[in-house]
Amino acid sequence: METIAYSAATGWLHSFWLLPTIPLASAAVLLLLGKRADRWGHWLGVLSVAVSFVLGLTYFFSLRGLENRNGVELKLWDYIGVGSFHVDMGLLFDPLSAMFVLLITGVGSLIHLYAVGYMEHDPGRRKFFGYFNLFIAAMLLLVLGNNYVMLYFGWEGVGLASYLLISFWYLRPSAATAGKKAFLMNRVGDAGFAIAIFIMFAYLGTVNYSEVFNSVHGLGKGTVLAIALLLLLGAAGKSGQFPLQAWLPDAMEGPTPVSALIHAATMVTAGVYLIARSHPIFDASPDAQTVVVCVGALTLLIGCIIGCAKDDIKRVLAWSTVSQIGYMFLGVGLGGGAYALALIHLLAHGFFKAGMFLGAGSVMHGMHDQTDIRRFGGLWKYMKITWVTFGLGWLAIIGMFPFSGFFSKEPIIAAAFEREGWQGWLFGGAALLGAALTAFYMTRLFWLTFHGPERWTDDIKHPHESPAVMTIPLIILAVGSVAAGGLLASSVPDWLTPVYGAEHVTHEPVIAHWLITTLSLVFTVVAAALAIVLFNKGTALQEQPAGALVTAARRNLYTDSFNEIVFEAPGRYLTRALVYLDNRGIDGLVNGLAAGIGGGSGRMRRAQTGFVRSYALSILGGAVLVVAATLAVRFG
Repeated sequence: METIAYSAATGWLHSFWLLPTIPLASAAVLLLLGKRADRWGHWLGVLSVAVSFVLGLTYFFSLRGLENRNGVELKLWDYIGVGSFHVDMGLLFDPLSAMFVLLITGVGSLIHLYAVGYMEHDPGRRKFFGYFNLFIAAMLLLVLGNNYVMLYFGWEGVGLASYLLISFWYLRPSAATAGKKAFLMNRVGDAGFAIAIFIMFAYLGTVNYSEVFNSVHGLGKGTVLAIALLLLLGAAGKSGQFPLQAWLPDAMEGPTPVSALIHAATMVTAGVYLIARSHPIFDASPDAQTVVVCVGALTLLIGCIIGCAKDDIKRVLAWSTVSQIGYMFLGVGLGGGAYALALIHLLAHGFFKAGMFLGAGSVMHGMHDQTDIRRFGGLWKYMKITWVTFGLGWLAIIGMFPFSGFFSKEPIIAAAFEREGWQGWLFGGAALLGAALTAFYMTRLFWLTFHGPERWTDDIKHPHESPAVMTIPLIILAVGSVAAGGLLASSVPDWLTPVYGAEHVTHEPVIAHWLITTLSLVFTVVAAALAIVLFNKGTALQEQPAGALVTAARRNLYTDSFNEIVFEAPGRYLTRALVYLDNRGIDGLVNGLAAGIGGGSGRMRRAQTGFVRSYALSILGGAVLVVAATLAVRFG
């Protein structure tokens, strides 16, 4: 790690602590000033993230101009100093964190601008932007921390802010429930992450990245595997991967800008960042890498299958996020050069998925908050900008050439086929099947929304395009959906060389690269065409009886039922049993003892009458008993 002395040329780079500080200060102003900031608070929220983006660009080019791009580490102050254990409040700006900073602040700025129009009539808009800024600040701290404790601070901050945003409309029972569900399921993953940090301290005596990574090869295989799997548990919780994916689609109960921010550029990418940052740990444990690949492959198929059966526009996009993050997990699990491939897809996904979520919000804005795609149709005539921008995002996410998704997803599919033996066929086949399913259900979403006959409800008279403050971000993100993939594919691997080295996957794929690309495109085109043929005239306005697979997909493959039966119900019954034991057992014992003493003392008190003759009679009776007992002992 490079630590640069202050100078006229490099001193500016040492001020990158401003990146999380500016949105954090803005959040404090918006939340503490209260209604006095209602008039201008939303613009302060937008400005703070935009300034962080401009600063991020400046630091990015400053880092790029250095001869050694290993990174700059900044120690702010000592946070923990107990015995031999020291944790710095420090930050790290290197090629990996720089990429995430630009994604978070760049796409985040566009989403903030969009939210100005989307939340225009909401009385809590100022508070909403305060939470929004808090989320950005926590996410920036997460990617800029120079040790696992700093990362964990940002990690928990993101969890708190996401709870506040998902349940922002908390008067709706569904929103309050969704926020609680997200918070609790994330706590499961966070517990695993925290235990991993404890193990690092117990075995290595440090949590700093450089020291942990340099020492990890000296640990036993079992210890490294335990740390890696616990980190994976934390990553799965934050990124909505199996088995902790159930919270993410329910997060759609929050305002649409929240969905775009959580599902495109920030929170769901935190798990990918954690594994990518911890690559020396996973590289030291091939078994852990295989588990990551399995989780990614399984999750991408789960997301695709469920996405095919959903009719809510935002929930389809949510399950597509689950699936696309699965591709990223598949990439980081493959290791080697696939780390860069996963991060390319992460960046490209930030553009086209944010554009599609905001496009969904634009559709809802013009359709009186209707979300059922079965009741849309023909909207391309009324929302030309939304139609074009959403369509470009659709072509990107299904991996159509030459859009960004083709350049970011197809290499991951090829890398999966490079696994040795049966694993290449298994994981490559899963990725290829996922590409076909993605093309099918995303085409279904696009076609039912914008094409076919008009199927609106009676309360919708005049669908209309959104105002410029909402469409301008859509246009910018659409440009990224078109161009980002090729540009990223040509530049990101070299940019990340200081982090991952020049290593690439060396195994020959089980089938030729050109055939993989051809199959991917053919499957995509055929699946998209099939969806158009099936849904060109619309679809049933009510759910119809279906086969076992469709029924299972409509019920989220019974994952919620599984969680309820295996985890929620036993926990609920255990809680009831403990409450009963506490009330009837512990409290019963204490209360019974108190009642016995009180009752006994009350009865004994009745003997104290206050009459001398009663006391004399008692004394006489006692004396008689003593004499009788003495005589009985003596002559008995």
